[in-house]
Amino acid sequence: MLTDQLILNKKQTRSDYSTNKKSEKPIRSVAKALSWRVVGTLDTLLISYLLTGKITIAASIASIDFLTKMVLYFFHERLWNLVSWGK
Repeated sequence: MLTDQLILNKKQTRSDYSTNKKSEKPIRSVAKALSWRVVGTLDTLLISYLLTGKITIAASIASIDFLTKMVLYFFHERLWNLVSWGK
């Protein structure tokens, strides 16, 4: 299902996306999730390091944070894309 949305996307073609400005491609949500998580992970790394004083613990916390929040953000974005309010 996710693969269909990201790669195959049989329901909408490229021209559908260019004419429908109310929707964005799932790959855009992936790119946004990745870029935001880089910023968020650097923040988590810095705060974790300041609190623990150990880079290994801070990196562990930041790594777990990166993965879980990226997945959550992707689905959050896809759900908000279904809401017509504010478009």
